[in-house]
Amino acid sequence: MLKAGLVSLVLAYMLSQFYRAFLAVLAPVLQDQVGAGPGDLALSSGLWFIAFAAMQLPVGAALDRFGPRRTVAWLMGLGGAGGAVVFALATAPWHLHVAMTLLGIGCSPALMGPYYIFAREYPQAAFGALAGMLVGFGSLGNILGASPLVWVIEAAGWRQTLWGLAAVTLGVAALVLAAVRDPARLGAGHPQGSIGQILRLRGLWFILPLFGVNYAVTAAIRGLWAAPWLTEVHGADATQIGRVTLAMGLAMVAGSFAVGPAARLAGGARRAVMIFSAVMIAVMGVMVLQPTLPLAVVTVLLVVLGFFGSAYPLLMAHGRGFLPPHLVGRGMTFLNMMSIGGVGVMQFASRPVYAAAQGAYPPAQAFAMLWLFFLIPLAIGFLLYFLTPEAPAHAPDPD
Repeated sequence: MLKAGLVSLVLAYMLSQFYRAFLAVLAPVLQDQVGAGPGDLALSSGLWFIAFAAMQLPVGAALDRFGPRRTVAWLMGLGGAGGAVVFALATAPWHLHVAMTLLGIGCSPALMGPYYIFAREYPQAAFGALAGMLVGFGSLGNILGASPLVWVIEAAGWRQTLWGLAAVTLGVAALVLAAVRDPARLGAGHPQGSIGQILRLRGLWFILPLFGVNYAVTAAIRGLWAAPWLTEVHGADATQIGRVTLAMGLAMVAGSFAVGPAARLAGGARRAVMIFSAVMIAVMGVMVLQPTLPLAVVTVLLVVLGFFGSAYPLLMAHGRGFLPPHLVGRGMTFLNMMSIGGVGVMQFASRPVYAAAQGAYPPAQAFAMLWLFFLIPLAIGFLLYFLTPEAPAHAPDPD
C-alpha cells in the first residue's frame, strides 16, 4: 500500500472517531438554534452507532467482493460527506437524526478497510502492531472533536464548520479512491464466505464474549459515566472533569500504540489480552470497593483503565488468525459488529441500572453498583477467553 494510501485511510478513521464524538461540543448551539434537547442528541448519537453496527456485515461482503478502496471511498463520500451536508442544513431535530444515520453509514468501513489490507498484505504477527497504530492515530479525531472544534465554531460558526467538514470528508474519500491499492483478488478456487462459516470457526467462540465487553467498559465510563461520578462523588468542577477525561482519552491513545510491543513482550496477542484484561478487572474491583477515593487516585485509576482498556487491536489480531483468506472481510467486520454492538448494549443498559441504584443508595454506593454491573460481564468474558486457543500460523478453512 502506498504511503499516500495509508495516510488517506488514517484520515478516514480520524473522521470516523471525530463524528462519533463531536455532538457533545455542539449540544448548546443545537439546542438553541435547532431545538434539539439532550434526549434528541442522545437519539442522534445512538442512531450513529446503530447505523454503524448494522453496516458491518454489508461492509464485510463489500470488502471481500469489491476491495477496500471503493468500499471506503464511496461510503465515506456519499454517507460521510452527505451526512455532514444534511447536518449543516438542519433546522429540526429529525434532520440531525438523518444526518447522524448517514454519518454512521459513511464511517462504517473506515477501520475495517485498512484492517482488511493489513490482514491480506502483511504477516499475521504484524497485524496487532499495525492495528494498534491505526487506532492510536485515528483516535486523535476524538481529541479534535473537543477543544479544537470549539475554537473553529467560535471563529466560523457551526453551520460553516459543518460545510467545511463535508468538504474535508469528500476530499478524504477522493484521496482514498486515488491512492489506495486493493490487495490481489482471490482466485476462483476460493469459496464465497458466509456468516455460517464464520460461526463454525470454533476458535472464535470464546473470543466473542470478551469482544462484546472489553471496549464497551472503557467507552461507557469515559463517554457517559466518568463526568457524573467525578461530580456527584468527588465534587469535581468542569475544569477538573475535562482534565481527568482528557488524561483518560490520551491514555487510551497511548495504549493503542503500546499493544504491538506488549504482544511481543508477552509472547503473543492472546497473552497480552489476558494481561490487559486482568489489569482492567483489578482497577474495576478497586472502583467497586472504594468508590470514594481521593480525586488524584481516581484520576490514576481512570488513566490505567484507559491504557489497559485499549486491547481491541489485540483481540482483533487474535481473532484474525482464525480467519481463512476468503472470510477476512466478513469475519473482521463481524467481530467489529460484536464490539460496537457491545458498546451500544452496555450504554443503554447502564442507564436503568444506575437509575435503580440511585434510588436505593447514596451516590458513592450507587456508582459502586454501576461499576459492578460493568465488572461482572468483563470478568465472565475474561474467564471464557482462557478457553480460546492460540491462533494457528495459517488459518484453516471452516469445517
